[in-house]
Amino acid sequence: MKKYLVTEKKDTRSGFGDALTELGKNNNKIVALCADLTGSLKMDTFAKNHPERFIQVGIAEANMIGIAAGIANGGYIPFAGSFANFITGRVYDQIRQVVAYSNKNVKLAASHAGITLGEDGATHQIMEDIALMRALPNMTVINPCDYNQTYLATLAVAEFKGPVYLRFGRPSVPNFTSLNKPLIIGKGEIMEEGCDVTIIATGHMVWKSLEAWEMLKEKGISAEIIYIHTIKPLDENIILSSVNKTNCVVTAEEHLKNGGLGDAVAQLLVCKYPAPMEYIAVDDCFGESGTPEELLEKYGLTSENIVEAALKVIRRKNNSS
Repeated sequence: MKKYLVTEKKDTRSGFGDALTELGKNNNKIVALCADLTGSLKMDTFAKNHPERFIQVGIAEANMIGIAAGIANGGYIPFAGSFANFITGRVYDQIRQVVAYSNKNVKLAASHAGITLGEDGATHQIMEDIALMRALPNMTVINPCDYNQTYLATLAVAEFKGPVYLRFGRPSVPNFTSLNKPLIIGKGEIMEEGCDVTIIATGHMVWKSLEAWEMLKEKGISAEIIYIHTIKPLDENIILSSVNKTNCVVTAEEHLKNGGLGDAVAQLLVCKYPAPMEYIAVDDCFGESGTPEELLEKYGLTSENIVEAALKVIRRKNNSS
């Protein structure tokens, strides 16, 4: 894993904020809207530099979605930002009707997603947002893994035509990917090649999976690590090619088991290549207050948990052969 060097830890929301500022300089069609969380979403620099293209709607998320859809009608590219909990659960009907159903070019920027939001507790730790957004026709769902990937994803989203849900987080996490290769929406990436088990990860769990790869290697197990940033549309080819080789799979995500990356992969495999599969995800419950690392450990989202799931799914594969 030496090719992935962690030079620093950075929060993914800053990747979004920095890229949005860069977009504002180079594209006068970029408009930003925020629901009273400008600093939390790192949209403050954009607001300072482009006040004529920044709209502070206050605590009125539903109104923000309607305004964004109207702005998109005018040929602009609106990024509407709030906490993931508020921009999905609170305004689902508005997103469904005026963004997804109408296929508007609106970008939903969702920060503080998942259990690593931490001390704010269960009311803010939305872990069903990917499921909500995946279910909507026309919606593209992107969940990058570190600062650099969030930066690149934001640039890619601005060029993409159609509704997008872009998910990122609050804590500082390892920044281990490169800015030199553009992020291609809808395409996964093989981070490490292997032949014994496929591990498919998204978001903060990509780094945990790379740590698990190292641990499995020490046990003589060859794991293939696939990074999926675009959960919808899913890169079916990269997944099917890998599972055809390894014949078993583990998915890892900071989300509920229901409706997230794991279910997207399972839906693909059950139709095209059935194989033993294990989920690393939160098991049908709400979160609680705690530090990100405490919560990841309590809810089974650690590199050790990924190793255990990989060993289990390999045993299942061997027992069924």
